[in-house]
Amino acid sequence: MAQYVYRAMDAAGELIPGSMEAANVPDLEARLHRMQLDLIDCKLTGQHLVLFGKRVIQRRDLINFCFHMEQLTGAGVPILDGLNDLRESTDHPRLREVVTDLIESIEGGLPLSGALAQHGDIFDATFTSLILAGEQSGRIAEVFRNLSESLKWQDELASQTRKIIMYPVVVAIVVAAVTFFLMIYLVPQLTAFIRNMGGELPLHTRALIVVSNIFIDYWAALLALPLVGYVGLRAWLKRSEAARYLFDGVKLRLWLVGPVLHKIILARFATFFALMYASGITILECIRLSEGIAGNRVVAAGLRRAAQLIAEGHGVTSAFQHTGIFPPLVIRMLKVGEATGSLDTALRNVSYFYNREVKELIEKAQSMIEPAMTVILGLLLGWIMLSVLGPIYDTISTIKT
Repeated sequence: MAQYVYRAMDAAGELIPGSMEAANVPDLEARLHRMQLDLIDCKLTGQHLVLFGKRVIQRRDLINFCFHMEQLTGAGVPILDGLNDLRESTDHPRLREVVTDLIESIEGGLPLSGALAQHGDIFDATFTSLILAGEQSGRIAEVFRNLSESLKWQDELASQTRKIIMYPVVVAIVVAAVTFFLMIYLVPQLTAFIRNMGGELPLHTRALIVVSNIFIDYWAALLALPLVGYVGLRAWLKRSEAARYLFDGVKLRLWLVGPVLHKIILARFATFFALMYASGITILECIRLSEGIAGNRVVAAGLRRAAQLIAEGHGVTSAFQHTGIFPPLVIRMLKVGEATGSLDTALRNVSYFYNREVKELIEKAQSMIEPAMTVILGLLLGWIMLSVLGPIYDTISTIKT
């Protein structure tokens, strides 16, 4: 289907611009009519022009979608009626367009899961698999509620992850800016004064002068080095799957950040595995879908090994234990869940434990970063003061004697 940029009018007479996929102009007009809009004019345009500036459907929009559908389906409202209500109530143009397409697909004979699968960029495989399981079990409202809660948890987890990444980056930028200021502006003025005093300079003062000269002569290279390194790393990771696997392994072993990242991945895995298993999805399918949820190739490879072992006849606990990437807590809870037949409950307990631990680790990391950066700045300033005041003190001592 082609992409159209259009101007339409609603029942109140207000002009509403937007963009939509349609087979042709009559199809576009029919789609807008279902949205209670009257087409004024339209223009065929390229996909890249449409995407520029288009409001993207974010996780919070999906949370609202799931909450709306959970409330209506739980009250016994048919899926189509619920989608029609959502289309009329949402003020998100892209979401309204997607919901319209879902309605058309369902009216054409597709189930809700099949209609959602046609928008894989918005509703991933895990989302559609859960909806399919809900349709087959007749628990669609419960699935929507669980999806809404999981998406809220994901949103909170993403916020915590950004916090632990952005805070050190901002502090490091401030430290780097202060270092550049000291080395390029302040130190040259002080060292010029020291040289005029005459006498032999101590080693730490000569080292400070050398470092200052490097900053003065090669400041552009020093500023470009992180950017060049970042671009080079991205290019290397883009070209090589082995490099991406190695990089994901390094991230899990990084000091301070690695343990937090590992626990975030485990919490995400446990949450969605429990959700899928409780919805009636088989263990092997849960593991397959969890590979994409993990967001780390090392963990995904471990899940593939676990699935292979389970397919060969091993127990769930034994298979996960042989991967070597799951800590004793996960293995122990899997063993309990497998023995009692409540695997989903056991994994929810794992998710709760790791979610709480992640919050504590993030707070601990932030409390450690501030004094660490203070110590670094203090050492830098102490080095400069010692290198500058030391020769001055020696000169004054010589004059007194």
